[in-house]
Amino acid sequence: MSFEAAVHAQAIELGKISLEMTAAAGSGHPTTALSLAHITTVLMFHTMRWSPEYPDYPTSDRLVLSEGHAVPIVYAAACELGVMVGKDPENRRALTRDDAKTLRAWNSELDGHPNPMEGFPFFDAATGSLGQGLSVAAGVGEAARLDKIGRHVYCIIGDGEAREGQITEALDYIIDRKLNNVLPIFNCNGYGQADRVSQQQSADRLAAKLEASGYIVKVIDGHSPSQIKGAFDAFVANAADASAAPMAIVAKTVKGWGSQTVQGGGWHGKPATGDALRRALADLDERRVELTSTLVATDAFEIQPPEEAPDTEPKQGDLPPMGEAMKSMDMESLLHTGKLATRRAYGIALRALGNVNDRVVVLDCDVSNSTFADAFGKASALAERFMECKIGEQNMFSVAAGLSAAGKIPFCSTFAKFVTRGYDQIEMAINSGANIKIVGSHAGITLASDGPSQMALPDVAWFRSFSTMRDHRGNPGCYVLQPADAFAAYALTGVMAEYEGACYMRTLRADTEFLYSDKQVFNLGGFEVLQEGRDVVLCASGYMVHEANKAIELLDKAGISATLVDLYSLPFDSDKLLDIVNENGGYVISLEDNYGGGIGSAIADILAESGDGFTLHQMYVKRIPKSAKTPDEMLQMCGLTAQDILKATLKLLQVA
Repeated sequence: MSFEAAVHAQAIELGKISLEMTAAAGSGHPTTALSLAHITTVLMFHTMRWSPEYPDYPTSDRLVLSEGHAVPIVYAAACELGVMVGKDPENRRALTRDDAKTLRAWNSELDGHPNPMEGFPFFDAATGSLGQGLSVAAGVGEAARLDKIGRHVYCIIGDGEAREGQITEALDYIIDRKLNNVLPIFNCNGYGQADRVSQQQSADRLAAKLEASGYIVKVIDGHSPSQIKGAFDAFVANAADASAAPMAIVAKTVKGWGSQTVQGGGWHGKPATGDALRRALADLDERRVELTSTLVATDAFEIQPPEEAPDTEPKQGDLPPMGEAMKSMDMESLLHTGKLATRRAYGIALRALGNVNDRVVVLDCDVSNSTFADAFGKASALAERFMECKIGEQNMFSVAAGLSAAGKIPFCSTFAKFVTRGYDQIEMAINSGANIKIVGSHAGITLASDGPSQMALPDVAWFRSFSTMRDHRGNPGCYVLQPADAFAAYALTGVMAEYEGACYMRTLRADTEFLYSDKQVFNLGGFEVLQEGRDVVLCASGYMVHEANKAIELLDKAGISATLVDLYSLPFDSDKLLDIVNENGGYVISLEDNYGGGIGSAIADILAESGDGFTLHQMYVKRIPKSAKTPDEMLQMCGLTAQDILKATLKLLQVA
């Protein structure tokens, strides 16, 4: 049997399975799947070097389906090939044709969109929120290059999806980083959901844009086996030349290929059922007769195995004390000043981590000299593990998800305000189980002079929402960390690296006084009692711990004994905090330099759930701030000074 005939026959079989599985599910995208039937067949049955028995083998070629709604065609291939699935790597099973009927069932590995955490390890990350997959692929490609693995990474992108700005960010990034082991494949079937795609996303226009960006572009008929194979062979040859420019494929396809019944507008996300399904299946049978007279089995192809994985383990040591790290960087004199910005402590920790842990990689978005992530990038021994993403935060977070999937520990830093641009990407990374660490500097209102366009204010509430749920490992979906001093920021950076899961840490622009030392131990879910009292508990985070410290002195002069809690982690030990509150008469004031929904709301939740009698007053930013010359002026503007805390406490305790 010729290769051409075998691909046609197999593609038609996958198309039929896709139609049947979406019909059984009552939802899905069979027409997009049909547009990718031939490309998927050539990739999974011929070109990719991988093992269906070990789909997540460390050196195997990878397929990132950015066009996540087309996933039925990949599931169909996986059922034909008997790909191993299951959440437990030690207890997986081979997919069968019958499994196709379980698409989108709550207990099925075949989720509505790709997600490895649901038991389908062929994929590296959750996709389906369009525009993110190419960045993930770039991250996987970066890791392969760092590990000196000859892995090829294929990424399928929809033509309508190409309108997403993140696609442009990723395309630029791949060119900047010369990642010619990553292949963007644009599926140009001409249709979006509501209508045809814009002319700006037509095959010819996309090809022109890619060429202008510096790509070697192959425009092919996406249903011609020989053209598909030729383009993939050219990519493999191109990737072997380290000096070659990255390559891209623009594939002209037909949405609903093989069946006139389901072609044209109105079929996006709509399964064929009843007579429409029978006609579509019959159409595909007719195409089989037209294109090949012989049925094909999966053994008509030979899948090449991946190269053997190296048996060397990455170096993973403990973070040294901050004083020792600063001495090694000729920064010991800064310790004697008695204060240091938490953002600078983060940079020092990154450098120290990089020297003891080979898995740590660092990404930044053109602000590394402000976040102090450049302390990592400037070290010659670490430079190859520093990835400058320029001004493209969304791309950065998805690249980090790809790096995580390949076994790295990515730290992503930018201004905390700009982290908000990547909320969707961060959520998808969390859905993917990514071991991602996010650090937002210049957080809160104490940034002062730059004004609200540079301040992160709703970030704590957003990240805190993830701390209220459990991820696929049974841990909080994301830890939110707000260190009050440099020692805390340094130590918590090390703690984040040790933890398998998502973390978000806020750092400050301003220098803050030391509250701790290298002897202090910090834990995820912990908090620190800095002052013990009996009348009221002040629960503060970040910069507000220092303002609360000032308020303690004012309260003492007023005859009020206050407990000060540095609530540096969300979630926190709720039982321990409840005990402290009970010891202080049930009175609590929360203090934070951001909008509401943060630590105050977290405290309110645990107080309400306890069923006991408590009184809580939340102090947070309750107006849109403007620029001010100093942090003190900003705190005064927003009613968060030590004097404001004194007044609020007196009112809470009904002290005249």
